Amino acid sequence: MPVSHVEFLVEEPSMEAILRVLLPRLLGEATFGVYAHQGKDDLLAKLPQRLRGYAGWLPDDWRIVVLVDRDDDNCHELKARLESMSGDAGLVLRSSSEGGTYQAVSRVAVEELEAWNFGDWQAVYRAYPRVPEAVPRRAKYRDPDAIAGGTCEAFERILRRAGYVSTGLRKIEAARAIAEHLEPDRNTSRSFQVFRDVLYEMASA
Repeated sequence: MPVSHVEFLVEEPSMEAILRVLLPRLLGEATFGVYAHQGKDDLLAKLPQRLRGYAGWLPDDWRIVVLVDRDDDNCHELKARLESMSGDAGLVLRSSSEGGTYQAVSRVAVEELEAWNFGDWQAVYRAYPRVPEAVPRRAKYRDPDAIAGGTCEAFERILRRAGYVSTGLRKIEAARAIAEHLEPDRNTSRSFQVFRDVLYEMASA
């Protein structure tokens, strides 16, 4: 059965901002809703009740995607926690459906949303043309999901040195500006690729 609608539960408005621009390119004709929370703790606290609510009425051709930043958490433990919440709510998980119909998917952005920006630096360069174009060729930025010392902090430092964000990074504004130029198929962030591919799968179901 084709997927007609996808509900996205995310931790903050900057992720919502980038998804609202990006999702029409990934989901084809499927519609979507994006629901931001006031940070990761807020999302995790509200998630069990929210998922139980979905389990009571979710149509067969709808899907739920829970998307959070890894931050300092262990990626596998965090994903296991998210999937446990979905399972406890009575939802069928993609990871346990053995290729059959499922209702919920959990995805982790490693380390933070800004890793996805490093994964498509051409999009950043087009939005902020004074940043160095060669950033991805530097060893410490070559793997967007393994940038040490905080991905968001590294991203903000580069923008500040280029004469942007002198009063601090406005994450929602940056997300919208960069999302306009993102090309899903060229992003080198592995966590983005895993997220992208499950949406392509939904769109082609």
